[in-house]
Amino acid sequence: MSTITRFDLARFARAVEERDAATQLSMYAQDATVTIVDKITQPGSPRVLGTRAEIREWLQDTYGRDMTHQVGHAVNDESGGGFAVACRYPDGTNVVCLTVFKTDGGRIAEQTIAQVWDEQ
Repeated sequence: MSTITRFDLARFARAVEERDAATQLSMYAQDATVTIVDKITQPGSPRVLGTRAEIREWLQDTYGRDMTHQVGHAVNDESGGGFAVACRYPDGTNVVCLTVFKTDGGRIAEQTIAQVWDEQ
């Protein structure tokens, strides 16, 4: 009988909202990839993080900023999931991120993020 380790989305969402980059990083597979698309890194040339060091640097940058994060519309099953994050800087600038991910062994193996923000 096989046992499937399910990704703990509630724990990950808590880490996002608490700006806990270390806990988030611990929930990625060693060989995970993260693809980010936005106004700067458009779909034809997305930002692809292919090493643990790149993912760590991105998480530390993102969650080291003075802003709030609220996770909503979260879903997951044995193979992956997705969620939305509403973010807000102290100056009132809003950011919305939508992400989907595949899991392997209870950790994020592949993640795709689309994000948009208010123009100044």
